[in-house]
Amino acid sequence: MSTHSAETPTPDARSPFDPRALRDRLAAFPAALRALATVASPADVRWKPAPEHWSILEACCHMLDEEREDFAVRIASTLRDPTTPWPRLELEGIAERRRYNEQDFAKTLDGFTSKRAENVAWLDAHLAEADFTKAYQHPKFGALHAGMLLASWAAHDALHARQISKRLYELAARDAGPYSVKYAGEW
Repeated sequence: MSTHSAETPTPDARSPFDPRALRDRLAAFPAALRALATVASPADVRWKPAPEHWSILEACCHMLDEEREDFAVRIASTLRDPTTPWPRLELEGIAERRRYNEQDFAKTLDGFTSKRAENVAWLDAHLAEADFTKAYQHPKFGALHAGMLLASWAAHDALHARQISKRLYELAARDAGPYSVKYAGEW
């Protein structure tokens, strides 16, 4: 019997790196994001259970910014020349600075879909010859391999899908009035 939680699978040491599977997940995610996020009404995409939490719209805006400024940019830089410094990201307070919750929801989803398609097309053009063992030496995290960045990009999608799912769960609880959502199960 394994001692690992079902929530945090342990990678099999024999599992090969599969950039094609990661690429395919990245390509499929915009449709999943749109389906998941548009379950909420236009007003509810801006709802936050507490000021320190992100709304569904804020999560989607963050994902669009990440698509423009983070994973694809850093993978490309690492594959090209791992000694080139990465552009700085200022994530602290970004939702407020960039006024995420005031953005147009449909345009945000469309922008994400478009930029993701562009990034997947770039991946398609470079996947066969890419050396994913190349690593950028991050001052805080140490060696960050291009393969790790690709896998983290796909995992990042899943983390925000979970975040949006949690908002939908919280919206159901909010709208339950005097009734509980306990029959659904514990979050």
